[in-house]
Amino acid sequence: MVSTVSLRTLFATFLLATLPAMAQVSEYKLSNGMKVIVKEDHRAPVVVSQVWYRVGSSYEPDGITGISHALEHMMFKGTEEYGPGEFSRIVSALGGSENAFTSRDYTAYFETLAVEHLERALELEADRMRNLLLDPAEFAKEIEVVKEERRLRTEDKPSGKLYEQFNAVAWRASPYSNPVIGWMNDLDNMTMQDLADWYRLWYAPNNATLVVAGDVQPEEVLALAERHFGPIKPSEPAPMKPAAEPKQVGETRVEVRAPARQPYVLMGYKTPIVGSSEEPWEPYALYVLSSVLDGGDSARLSRQLVRGTGIAASAGADYDNYSRLPGMFLLDGTPTEGHTAGELEQALRREVAMLREQLIDEQELKRVVTQAVASKVYQADSLFYQAMEIGMLDAISLDWRLTESEIDALKAVTPEQVRAVAQRYLVDDNLTVATLNPLPMDQKQARAVPVEGGRHGS
Repeated sequence: MVSTVSLRTLFATFLLATLPAMAQVSEYKLSNGMKVIVKEDHRAPVVVSQVWYRVGSSYEPDGITGISHALEHMMFKGTEEYGPGEFSRIVSALGGSENAFTSRDYTAYFETLAVEHLERALELEADRMRNLLLDPAEFAKEIEVVKEERRLRTEDKPSGKLYEQFNAVAWRASPYSNPVIGWMNDLDNMTMQDLADWYRLWYAPNNATLVVAGDVQPEEVLALAERHFGPIKPSEPAPMKPAAEPKQVGETRVEVRAPARQPYVLMGYKTPIVGSSEEPWEPYALYVLSSVLDGGDSARLSRQLVRGTGIAASAGADYDNYSRLPGMFLLDGTPTEGHTAGELEQALRREVAMLREQLIDEQELKRVVTQAVASKVYQADSLFYQAMEIGMLDAISLDWRLTESEIDALKAVTPEQVRAVAQRYLVDDNLTVATLNPLPMDQKQARAVPVEGGRHGS
């Protein structure tokens, strides 16, 4: 009889063989500094076009937080050639779809459409790279939309409020302390001139990367990029000051009191990322560690805390090894009826302590690698994700070729390395804990109470 572990290994080997060859990726640079990266995928006559700008909320100084996201909204409000909403209407008329997103580290705009319409998409994107109208009347309307979005996602949502306060007290110097959508006071006081200055500073070809994935020939995409983006003059983005987070020397806590049905616990340990760790294997060992805790029903948190002791209605772990600045290893959960947030916190701490003290077994390690390989294969089925994986890495100044070596790096992780990163980084002096303390649902105001430090806690 073939063992379960052997079957998983065979499955992983098969999936690895099916991954699209990275040799299909071509990279160019225009004379104005704009990068062009093309990934061929000829399975269907479809193309995804993405323009990535290396600017997000972590670039924003105090007083104008949220401006990158506000500008993203305004990018659909018209240029000298195309009026408000025309961009979306044209793409829709071509049978395509479009949207955008802003994160801490980048802002990206994308279209998915039939390959014969690629040039139209590039023409539209090139037009709004430098020709945005930024009409005051449109801005006055759109900033209210952004503020309402903030109310819905953060101020009127207990978990959103908790995450915001958690980041605000966890980070002392890192710009990750600020919410992507911005603080409400900054949105209230944002001006049209603020937006225009931000647009001129960051939206330029030498601060952008065009990623195209689909049924295309790289040389043809390059020719289109030269035609539409090539004539745009570069700008000179302001040099960024280093944002080094000081070493944490004690546990930090924050309690958020808000109308909610259930308590909630969020815990975070400051951790390195690819490119900032003492050893290059550490981020991959942390990724394995997070998947040992939270990677399906067979993972430890589900097995021990949800189905085992029944202390948690839900429990999870998360770690992102790719970002512009160092991040955090996160744990969260909701206790079941009859259990408290404090009890769940202690249960999560015990799971972390076990990882510091004991080696994970080879079966757990193989499960994590198999799941990572399967996830990579399924994501490769999506043109959008293929492009996004390349664009995201490039936007945070990492080599997109890391996608080639990621699985090998995970397969090289040992149980000893997993224990080593747990002992080095998942320690109490490096921990921030946020707890949601529910108030009756008829109370409107949410209050955050810092226990130890925090820039925005009071």
